[in-house]
Amino acid sequence: MSDSSRFFMEDEEESQIDLTPMLDVVFIMLIFFIVTSTFVKEAGVDVTRPDAETAVPTDSSSIQIGIAANNQIWIDKRQVDKRAVRANVEKGLAESPGAAVVIVADALSNTETLINVMDQARLAGAASVSVATDE
Repeated sequence: MSDSSRFFMEDEEESQIDLTPMLDVVFIMLIFFIVTSTFVKEAGVDVTRPDAETAVPTDSSSIQIGIAANNQIWIDKRQVDKRAVRANVEKGLAESPGAAVVIVADALSNTETLINVMDQARLAGAASVSVATDE
């Protein structure tokens, strides 16, 4: 083996970069972002909200209940019966105590369905029940 070929082999072995510290930093950042992120549970149905001039923005830590135009009730992207609204709200309040309940009702849905959902949410122990509108 010539001297020049031995010289190039030693250079290749010594010039490798250790990626372990960089991977450690990336995994620590990933864990940080997972732990500090918040997840918003949406009602799971697209609705056309009615307009209101006195609309006030709310925080994202709320339990959202959707009422579609055909009076179907949606919680956490699944359709529920009106008799199951109370149990679902109780479950949501157990997961995040003190959370507000926001009802996202379509402008074409019945007032009777809206009132039934509001009653069930209040019976479940929700301190704040509001109806979402567009500004």
